[in-house]
Amino acid sequence: MIDLYTWTTPNGRKASVMLEELGLAYKAHPIDIGKDEQFQPWFLKIAPNNRIPAIVDQDGPDGKPMALFESGAILIYLAEKTKSPLLPADARGRAITIQWLMWQMGGVGPMFGQAHHFLKFAKEDVPYGKKRYHDETKRLYGVMNRRLGEAPYLAGENYSIADVATFPWVARHEFHQVDLDEFPNVERWFGTIGRRPAVAKGMQVPS
Repeated sequence: MIDLYTWTTPNGRKASVMLEELGLAYKAHPIDIGKDEQFQPWFLKIAPNNRIPAIVDQDGPDGKPMALFESGAILIYLAEKTKSPLLPADARGRAITIQWLMWQMGGVGPMFGQAHHFLKFAKEDVPYGKKRYHDETKRLYGVMNRRLGEAPYLAGENYSIADVATFPWVARHEFHQVDLDEFPNVERWFGTIGRRPAVAKGMQVPS
């Protein structure tokens, strides 16, 4: 059994989608970040950076419970735990998959998140912030669109943890004022992944 500590954010949904894709038994524990529940002392013992998602695998690599935070690390861990093809075993495929996962972690997540903040949630109007992060978000969509013009998925021919990580952020394209019609390859990819039953189910966690 895996305990998942999560909320209704793109990063949180990466973990729940992954768990659904792998068919692992898990229990979701909502951490309401709007109420600062991520700062509770007990949660900080699991996730020292006070961010969701985090997991506790009751059957860790050595048979003992293991806590893990950071969504990218969780995806890699779960893929390796189950020897899932979502993280290829061959060196080339693995490197390419991790490359695109790191692109999501270092670019898509931080930049899309800032676009969400300045365009939708900021309590004051900051035109510079809006333009800076909206422009960078659209640049990243362009990178994704070019890549998905070369291959059906981010890491190549097969669906991978790179797609699992990126999909929940693209699902909020309206938050950062991006019309997917401008990026037809992304739109095709988004529709394909969105039709996966595990993705549909994982995106509803916590319900």
